[in-house]
Order: sequence, then structure tokens, then C-alpha cells
Amino acid sequence: MKIAVIGQSLFGQEVYKELRREGHTIVGVFTIPDNDGKADPLAVEAEKDGVPVFKFPRWRVKGQAIAEVVSQYTATGAELNVLPFCSQFIPMEVINHPTHGSIIYHPSLLPRHRGASAINWTLIHGDKKGGFTVFWADDGLDTGPILLQRECDVEPDDTVNSIYKRFLFPEGVKGTVEAVRLITEGKAPRITQPQEGATYECIQKKANSKIDWNQTAEALHNWIRGNDKVPGAWAEVDGKNVTFYGSTLVGNGAAAKGQTLEIPGATQPGVVTKAGLMLFGNDGKALLVKNLQFEDGKMIPASQYFSAGKTSAVELSEEEKALAEQMRVVWQSILSNVSQVQDSTDFFKSGAASMDVVRLVEEVKLLSSNCQLQNEDIYMNATFQEFIQMCVRKIRGEDDEEELVVDYVEMDVNKMTVKMPHQLFIDGEFVDASGGKTYKSINPTTGTTLCDVALAQISDVDRAVAAAKEAFESGEWGKMNPRDRGRLIYKLADLMEQHQEELATIESLDSGAVYTLALKTHIGMSIQTFRYFAGWCDKIEGSTIPINQARPNRNISFTRKEPIGVCAIVIPWNYPLMMLAWKTAACLAAGNTVVLKPAQVTPLTALKFAELAARAGFPKGVINILPGSGALVGQRMSDHPDIRKLGFTGSTEIGKHIMKSCAVSNVKKVSLELGGKSPLIIFADCDMDKAVRMGMSSVFFNKGENCIAAGRLFVEDAIHDQFVKKVMEEVRKMKIGDPLDRATDHGPQNHKAHLDKLVEFCQSGVKEGARLLCGGKQLERPGFFFEPTVFTDVQDQMFIAKEESFGPIMIISKFNTGEVDEVLQRANNTEYGLASGVFTKDISKALYVSERLNAGTVFVNTYNKTDVAAPFGGFKQSGFGKDLGKEALNEYLKTKTVTIEY
Repeated sequence: MKIAVIGQSLFGQEVYKELRREGHTIVGVFTIPDNDGKADPLAVEAEKDGVPVFKFPRWRVKGQAIAEVVSQYTATGAELNVLPFCSQFIPMEVINHPTHGSIIYHPSLLPRHRGASAINWTLIHGDKKGGFTVFWADDGLDTGPILLQRECDVEPDDTVNSIYKRFLFPEGVKGTVEAVRLITEGKAPRITQPQEGATYECIQKKANSKIDWNQTAEALHNWIRGNDKVPGAWAEVDGKNVTFYGSTLVGNGAAAKGQTLEIPGATQPGVVTKAGLMLFGNDGKALLVKNLQFEDGKMIPASQYFSAGKTSAVELSEEEKALAEQMRVVWQSILSNVSQVQDSTDFFKSGAASMDVVRLVEEVKLLSSNCQLQNEDIYMNATFQEFIQMCVRKIRGEDDEEELVVDYVEMDVNKMTVKMPHQLFIDGEFVDASGGKTYKSINPTTGTTLCDVALAQISDVDRAVAAAKEAFESGEWGKMNPRDRGRLIYKLADLMEQHQEELATIESLDSGAVYTLALKTHIGMSIQTFRYFAGWCDKIEGSTIPINQARPNRNISFTRKEPIGVCAIVIPWNYPLMMLAWKTAACLAAGNTVVLKPAQVTPLTALKFAELAARAGFPKGVINILPGSGALVGQRMSDHPDIRKLGFTGSTEIGKHIMKSCAVSNVKKVSLELGGKSPLIIFADCDMDKAVRMGMSSVFFNKGENCIAAGRLFVEDAIHDQFVKKVMEEVRKMKIGDPLDRATDHGPQNHKAHLDKLVEFCQSGVKEGARLLCGGKQLERPGFFFEPTVFTDVQDQMFIAKEESFGPIMIISKFNTGEVDEVLQRANNTEYGLASGVFTKDISKALYVSERLNAGTVFVNTYNKTDVAAPFGGFKQSGFGKDLGKEALNEYLKTKTVTIEY
């Protein structure tokens, strides 16, 4: 179809490009005149393609269409007008001219919010639903028939920018192109707009955006975010007009600690806190404002209201002075009406507009990859001198980073004060869940509440994925070179090591892990894992490939290993931090961004990890942590179209469901580490003492809550009775108790439901005739303590011989002396294949058995010996894909083949 595109901006540019990709002929682009010599993005794109571009300052005068303008338009022969973003009034002579008429994009669900400030009013009114409409253009009143509408949820802390970037822009482009497709196919509807629910609001102007303080906190928040960033909601403070930016609602339990600030008309004084300026509605509830701007254009963090301007100047090196002069040239090129840029030159007072801010940010990136700026940095450092000082601090790593605000739950325990975050971590900030939803995290040692934890909702998953996608596609992380990425991961590992005692204590409190084991394994191996994968960041390589099709020209073919994008990770509760590390370290090393759901019952070390990652300097959006239910959060991750990979550790049943959801949603890549029933074969020629010691470890390590735990021991009959006797002697020595006690061998099971499952498991074994030598019951004490358990005389058909207990339950079966193939057949007679083991002094027998055991890991004369460099993963219904080792990187990379003829 022959199409005329009438509009402007990046949105118009994207619609134009997509229409051309669809095969339409763009016969003309009609956009606004150049601004200070700079063409609109739509014009730039069209001119590059050789498409005729028209830049009319106006289309009509005194209500009458300009004949010459209309004549130039009609000469293009357009069959359809598409108005993706149009600020000019287009006369009806043009609207009605094409065969198929004209369609226009509007960022609201018409008939609601007709007018030019639709997004603003969606937020100001506190609408729970937003969206866009593509309608048949009318005389500029937004009342024409509806062709297509799409809606989205409006989140409590959405801004004009966030809802536009998350939905209205990307989906609006798709919707506009889809509307053209419907017209082409003759399927486009014309739905008359209803009058019911119709609203028409005025354009937001500075004079109309003054804050009325006699409203609820939510209404104040809506007013501020609805006016952010243009024109900006303002009020009088200390006799000056101050504009408020970056509002968020604050949870009911938030305490305002800081210096009070009197605000005329407010129901109570504001409070300048470390996080920003806390304000209060007439309902006593609070909101937090991030930035303030004064009448002279200077913007500051609200937290610095009483200390603005106190930062001392830094002395520039010769190299920094040279860079400053290069940046002065950039300023000069942007501020074309300024004869010479002085240190005192103000960017905005010299005529710079919002598009100039974007240009300056991009120009600085080209000059210095170590100086990654945000738009706010320009607003807050408006003079050239302030700007240079800010850039130099960023390059040196001395810039005043926005302080991470953490609402800790503090506990004095284990001879230290542990500080535990308990909110969601999204886009670099700790935030409440949508609707303020929380749940209680339970201490398994006492059965009492540790703290209330934010309970993520579907909308929180969408926010986190949007943040991760932006960080990957357009943020600093996506542009970072691999060596710098590795340096950040090393720094994170160092911070984890500095906090290892605190992390181990939180792990013990939250999961019941014995503190000494948590310190050595849960935390120690997590640190090793991040250090190992940090070293891989700049060693990810493709390869060159000889190809046959080399004549008559020459060819070269090579592969690139590229990050996948946004990756979801769902981890279990037995090793909360270590399972996070096993997957997240490889994922980050490969260059991806992460949305991670810790187990609902053990979220606290994951949230502490998020804090340390932020303090290490990871850019916003790279790491997101969402405590919540698997049925809600995990399911949304499986279904989300913008997640390209999901890594899961957990049960086989849930793994199957995840795999199906990932396939149906968008065929996302999956890696699964699932259930196990690992066999351990102990031959009569073993080192008996070592076999007993390692056999105990294979079952009772980490309270049996261990994916590779030996689910069944096959003991050669010649030594069976002696082996069992020695095991019973060792079991009686085990000390069960408080996991923070250094003498404790065996702490509580992770949570009540699992404890109940273990009791039922043992009852089933007794009922089927297995011999219970000890244990099988809950201890009569507070908490979720379960006795270490030993069963003998276990037959192959019994439930406890086939199913995983995931607890401290040793299942012992005999096998006949010399029957190696028979015991191998019994050991492999399971749908699981995660790990296995064999004890024998006969090296030939060890190799024979290890070759034939059908499991991803085989331990010989040892057990539980995993290492960060050794790949780990299962066979059969224990899953597929690898954690750890170089192979784990491939789970988070995609291979691209490039073939060049020359």
C-alpha cells in the first residue's frame, strides 16, 4: 500500500521503519521543521532512505487549509495516511483524501482522556488500566471511530516515562502496524466511540500543575508522577517555587528519619531523609520524592536539600583537562546560539531542550566509555563546570552514587548484628510488592516468624522483566566490555567474602543449615563460583570454520557466542545462596540480565545478595530478586514473552510443568536440575571406615536436604551387617540442635510441610515391611527437628526404595557377593540420574561400574565432592543442562554463525 506518514519523534521513526519492513511503500513523510538545524528522527530516517520529506511549519491559516501544502501532499498519491505521533493540526482535506482515509495513534483508551496530555491524565486520575487506541482520524478532537485498542496495567509507581517505555511505545508501534495490516486485508473495523466515560482534559502546563496539598498521599503521588517530567508539579518551599520529581508511594510502616521541612499548605511538615523528601497526605500516609528542581533550573537529589552545594571541587589531571575541552566542543556544537562555552554557561538557560539532553548523554558515551550518564545527571549539573566535575567523579569512580535505601530487619544473633533486607529488589531498588502484599518467613529452629517478606505479584514480575530488558538492550550493562563485567563480578565476590559470616548466619536462621556448613559450603562455594565465572567473562570465544562454497569468490564463516538476554532463574530452598550462585554467576558472566525467584521459604540470603550486588556497582536492572509463590511468580516467568531463558532447580513434577509452559509461551531455552534417587554401591573390598564416613555424609549432609544425597545404599552382603553396625554407632554420636551452635551436627528441617512429608515417608517404609533401626519421628522440641533415620531390609519394589525423601533417611539394601551386573541393573532401575557412587579398592571394578552407572555425576571412593570447575547436571528425569564449569556458560549463550563473501 502507498502510505504517507505524518508525524514526528522516535515513535514516528519506528512506525515508519516497521511499515517499510512490512513491504509498504512510503510515498512521503510529513514532519516538523528542523529545530536549531537538527532534523526530527523521523525525517532523518526517511531522508536516509531517499523518501520525500516535507517539513511544513503549518498546514492551515485561520482555519483554512493552505492550498500549496495540500497540493504537495496530494501529489504523493497516498492511499492511506498514518499519523503515529502528530503535534500539528492536519486539515480534513488531507485526512479524507486517501482511498483508505487516515488513522492516528493516541496513548489512552478512548473515549477516556481525549487530548494531548493523555498519558499524564491517566496517571493523575490514578487509572488502574492504561493503553492506546488507533482510530480513524477526525478533525482533531480524538472522537473518530476506533480501529484497534490495547490495554495494560498501570502500576502504583509508574511514571509517564516508565509506562511509555514499557508498553505505550513498543506495543503502540506494533499496534499501529497491525492496524495498517487490517486495513490492507480489508478487516479493519470502525467502532463508534461511546459517549459514556468520555473525558477531555486540557494540556498540562506549568501554571496549572501547582500542588494542592489537601489530598490523600495517593492523590499527591498521582499528581506528581502525572506531571513528571513535563511540566512538573510544583509548590512553594522556603519562599521559592520548587518542582517535585520521582514520586513513589511509601509503605504504611515506613519511619521518617531526617530533618523536617515546612511546606505551606501541607497537612504536616515534610522530612528530608537519606532516601529523599518524604511528604504526607491528609490521610496521614506518605510518599517519597527523589529529585527537586529550583526556579533557576538547578536540579538536586531531594535528600540533599539542606546540603546542596557543599561538594568540594576536584582538581583535574592533564588528561582530564583535555577531555574537558573535548566536552566543551560538544557543548558548543549543541548550543549553537552561544558564542563561547564558559565554565558558568548554563545548558538549559542557553536554550537546550530535552532532545539536546539525550544528544549530550550519547556524545559523552562516545568520548568516554567510563562515563555513563543518565538524563538526570545533566539536569542536576546544568553549568559546564558542574557538568565536568560530575563527569570526572564518575570516571574516577568517586561520584556520589545514589544511596541504596534498605529497610532492614535487624537481629542481634551469633555475636553479631545481621541486617536483612525483606522487600523485592527491582531495577536497583528495594521496593514493596504490588498492593503491599507480604508473607511471614519462618525460623525452622524455633518455628517462629523471622520477619515479613514482600510477596511478589504478577505485575512485579512484569516490572522486573521490563527493567532487566532495558538494562540488557539499552543500559550500561549491555554496552559493557567483558573485562569490566568480570571486574564487577570479582568485586561482588569480594563483598560476599567480607559479609560471609553475616550471610552464613542469615542462611542458618532462614534455612536451618548448620552455621559451620553454611560458612564453608553454602557461602564459601558461592563466593568461589562467582570468582570462577568472573574469570570467564573475557574468554568467551567463537570459532572460524572452513566452508565448501568458496568459488568463484572467497568466503569466511565464523561463530559468535552472544548472551541470550533476560534470563529467569528459579531456585530451591536447600542451598538458597549456593543455588543462586551456581546459576546466576554463569548467567552474568555471559552478559545476560537476571530475574530470580528464590524459594518462598528461604528468600533472605538472596535479598542480602541483591544488596551486595548493588553496592558492588551492578547497574540497575541487571539483577532482580522476587520472593513469591511458584504458582504465581514462577508461572509468570515461564509464560513471559520477554524472558528468553529459564534455569530451574527443583522437583521433576514442577520441572515438567515449567518446560511445557516455556515451550508454549515463546520456546524459551530451558535448563533443569530435578529430582534424584542417587545409588551408592559399597563393595566388600572397600575401605570400611571411609565407606562408613562417606556413606554417612552421602545421606546426612545438610540434613539430607541435598539433591545428590545417596537415596539408596547397596551394600555387599559380606559386609552388610558390619557396615550397618558402624553406621548406627556414628548416628548415635550425632548432635541435633541449634544450627548456630558450633558443636551441632544436624539442624532442623527447612520447613513444616517438608518435615511432615518425611514422617509420612518413614511411615510408608514401616508399613511396607522395611526394618526401621532408628529415627523416623519428629523430635519433641520447638522447631522442625527430625531424627536421623536408618532403614534396612529395603526391597526394590518398596516406595522408599524408589522415591526421593530429600531428608536424613538412609535406605540400605543388600546385594549378593560378586553380582556386579545385577547390582548395576538395580541401581540404574530408576527414572532419576543425577548422581551415584561406588566404593571399592579394585580400580578395574571402579572404572567398570562408573562407566555403567547412568547418572550425570559418579563419585568413586568419595561423595559430595563438587567443584566450581566440574560440570554438574543430571540424566533422564533428573533434568538436562549443566551448572558449574565451562559448560555452564553454554546454557546462557546463543551461537550465531556469520558467513562473509569477499
